[in-house]
Amino acid sequence: MLGFRVHADLLEALVLDDGILPVTIGVFGDWGSGKSSIMRMMEAKLNALEDDTLCLYFNGWVFEGYDDAKAALLDSILKAFTDERRFGPAVKAKVTQLFKSVNWMRVMGLGLKNVALPLILAHMGEPTSVLAAVSGALPAAAGVVNKIGGALGVGKKKKDDEAGADEEEKTDFSSLLQETPEEKTMLVREFRQNFEELLAETNITRLVVLIDDLDRCSPDRLIENLEAIKLFVNVPKTAFIIGADPRIVKHAIEYRYKSRITADEPTNADARTERISDQFVRDYLEKLIQIPYYLPRLSDSEVETYLSLLFCEKHLTTATHGRVLSEFERFRTANRYGAFGFADLSTLLTPEEAQQLKLNAPLVTSLAPVITEGLKGNPRQIKRFLNSFTLRTRLAGVAKFTSFRLDVLGKLMVLEYAEPGLFRKIYDWQAGQEGEPRELTELESLAGEGNIDEIKNKHGAHWTSERVVRWLKVEPLLAEVDLRDYFWISRDQLAGSISGASLIPPLIKTLFRELMEYGSETILRASASKATQLKDNEQTILLEMMVQEIAKRPANIKGHRVLIDLVITGMPDALAAYKRALANINHADIPYSLHNTLRLNEGKTPSLKELYGVYDPSSRIGKAIAGSKK
Repeated sequence: MLGFRVHADLLEALVLDDGILPVTIGVFGDWGSGKSSIMRMMEAKLNALEDDTLCLYFNGWVFEGYDDAKAALLDSILKAFTDERRFGPAVKAKVTQLFKSVNWMRVMGLGLKNVALPLILAHMGEPTSVLAAVSGALPAAAGVVNKIGGALGVGKKKKDDEAGADEEEKTDFSSLLQETPEEKTMLVREFRQNFEELLAETNITRLVVLIDDLDRCSPDRLIENLEAIKLFVNVPKTAFIIGADPRIVKHAIEYRYKSRITADEPTNADARTERISDQFVRDYLEKLIQIPYYLPRLSDSEVETYLSLLFCEKHLTTATHGRVLSEFERFRTANRYGAFGFADLSTLLTPEEAQQLKLNAPLVTSLAPVITEGLKGNPRQIKRFLNSFTLRTRLAGVAKFTSFRLDVLGKLMVLEYAEPGLFRKIYDWQAGQEGEPRELTELESLAGEGNIDEIKNKHGAHWTSERVVRWLKVEPLLAEVDLRDYFWISRDQLAGSISGASLIPPLIKTLFRELMEYGSETILRASASKATQLKDNEQTILLEMMVQEIAKRPANIKGHRVLIDLVITGMPDALAAYKRALANINHADIPYSLHNTLRLNEGKTPSLKELYGVYDPSSRIGKAIAGSKK
């Protein structure tokens, strides 16, 4: 329905070109942009080929909780060879040997090389003393010891059945001495060599590994997967396709290698360090990924087409919807830039089906522009938006609202997602004016006239961004519309902090955690600088998370510090978000020492002085500020 078959076909052509193998391709796009859909299409097409292509789909997020994500990927690749019926005993034997190499890597990944393993070897004659030694020397490692035997498949003493002994089996680690590799690099080199021999033994033309959902993983897990892929770089007949949000990948590299990035630089050389950081990340990615492929954002016409097809999916039978998709394919071949709408389906529908879709035609046409802008043309967000829209439409029907307009509901929901703060502002206005806020009427009039300066002077800069002005101007206009019913069915979200029409992207979750766990002023300022580079709607989500954090833990100085630093680094709506947070907490809980931060930074960020009139003068923070003025 997105017309993404063209992207899948292009990537398939690349991996089927033996002249460019081995290759690693990065399929890059925002969270929810359609990467998984493309990779699933590739998997289906490649597995249907009758040549000797072996294709494996690996979801990195599924193995997030495993002890070693790197080993999980390698295990999955090797298991694909084990499960393949066309391979004989010789191949399976080589796979078994490779599994043993992976298990050694897993042991090293558990941190046993310098702690548990030497202890084990030192006490190899007495397994019981091993457990005691490890438990005494490093209690956290005691539970790890038993993993070694299982990971390597060695060391289990058999029960003496003849003697009828029923004691538990004991682990014999004596065989580990012969298995211990002298160097980790030797083990990696051996693994690569054995894997190349395995590919040659199978006689397959190519191995294609599709790695998805890395942008859902924590930075450490993401890097572990990238490190595993590096084992295969330049191994003949291999193609790796990695699907991820490139910003999350870059952030993970910076997070993992920050000590190496800044090792040769003085800590106060912020600009120089930032340049080194960017260069390090670029070099890392360029060495690993030979072909980056960026998915384009959906255009207005593509959003309109997608909405039309989603409505068809909901309201038509499976058979009719299949004919609609076939017609869409023919349309797209002839007209790649136009919108495929309900008018193009007239010959395919029954009169009843045509009437049902006719009701949604004006809605799709009017909402496509604001959805494209508000949801950034993101397919997943569009689909979730439509699901939430459908749910609320049904709620309006159950509540038996009269004169309920779907286009009004849709327009308000776009603002709810894109600008939740402004959505609440309209709610506050209409609550005291019987559902018809005069402020909104004035805003729509000024936006229609292009009088942006007056909007800013009367209502603030938040209403003057390009997407908000566009939202104000698009039909339907909300002047003289009673909005009470529309906000009634949205009341579940008015009590929350993040719009129900969205999920929180992993990048925002990761950055929020990084901000709240800062270890120094330098780290906090660097993380705040990253936050200012987010897209507008992502900044809105992050700020709402911070407001919620302060509401839950007003005495935690970190929440206050993060929002103040976002103001200092220039995030446009950070100051308004902090004022909103302060309006909902007891100021007696605000840490007293916060006034030092404000005073130290008010010179270069004068807008911080606006907070002095917000703090309760009877609170400790208020008194501290009043005292420092003197």
